[in-house]
Amino acid sequence: MKKLLSKTRAAADKYGMLGQNEAIAVGVSGGKDSLMLLRLMAALRDFHPSRFSLTALCLDPCFGGVPSDYGGVETLCAKLNVPLVIKRSRLGEIIFEERKEAAPCSLCARMRRGILHNMALEVGCTRLALGHHMDDAAATFWMNLTTGSRLSCFSPVTYLDRKGITLIRPMIFCRESEIAAAAERLCLPVMKSRCPADGCTERAESQALLRQLERKYPDLTGRIITALQQGNVSGWGLPESGARNK
Repeated sequence: MKKLLSKTRAAADKYGMLGQNEAIAVGVSGGKDSLMLLRLMAALRDFHPSRFSLTALCLDPCFGGVPSDYGGVETLCAKLNVPLVIKRSRLGEIIFEERKEAAPCSLCARMRRGILHNMALEVGCTRLALGHHMDDAAATFWMNLTTGSRLSCFSPVTYLDRKGITLIRPMIFCRESEIAAAAERLCLPVMKSRCPADGCTERAESQALLRQLERKYPDLTGRIITALQQGNVSGWGLPESGARNK
């Protein structure tokens, strides 16, 4: 936990993710990454000089028309003194039953992002923290390179001028293996994904390929992150005095 917290603070400080007295929403799916993000952000809240506040947001896709049980998340939020907002949606029904998308992830991600952005604004938050980590960044870069023929990735900090909200990704210096190990040690209430496409996505294939390549090229993921920073790809270049707060 201390190692992850140190890396999270490093990312937050280097990219200017935490505005002074800002209201920050944390997107919580119930998976290990988002739950660890919640734990880390709560820890930062308690000692970081920015003195920000937190609200946890859960968007339930209601796969199969059945609401998910967020009891464990509710208990964790109460323990961390973080307000929790749960929104039930027809996302699962729209994607898999009405539209019957053959490649559902892209549309689902766009719709999910839009709803989360609106949820954050509804609770008065101007920043939304997302649980992407270093392995996600490397996989995104690899996917964009191999299937999109472009050198790009998601950005550590993204300001959405049409919404007036800033997206931040505080765990971009954390490895997925570290997060998984810490989540198990902390007994976080990880929820099994009910998405019909879970584990069968292009992203999952890219992550598996990168893990395989790392057997021959140790720290390949770390080298990709370094390349993103040195090339200032998609805003990854490390600013001298922190990214500008929007």
